[in-house]
Amino acid sequence: MNAYELTVVLPGKITPAKKKQVLEKIESLIKTLKGKVKKIEEWGEIELAYTIKKNTTGFFLHFILELESKSGKILNSKFRLEEDIIRYLLIKGGDL
Repeated sequence: MNAYELTVVLPGKITPAKKKQVLEKIESLIKTLKGKVKKIEEWGEIELAYTIKKNTTGFFLHFILELESKSGKILNSKFRLEEDIIRYLLIKGGDL
């Protein structure tokens, strides 16, 4: 298992119920890939430097997780298809 950091940007005007639903979907996806979520931080709503998919603000979530190296590619492909995620960044490394 390798350590990863995942930052996800949701639309800034997302409802708390929808945010919880997306958060649960991300956690379940990681678990199906036999990964472990070590830490979740809500960074809150932040103004974006430029408009992304008609959004000027984004709600940022940051995850510290463990995944198999091949699972990172699968996670990337799943996030591309998720319409509630306007941006994401998955990098290898991070503090466990």
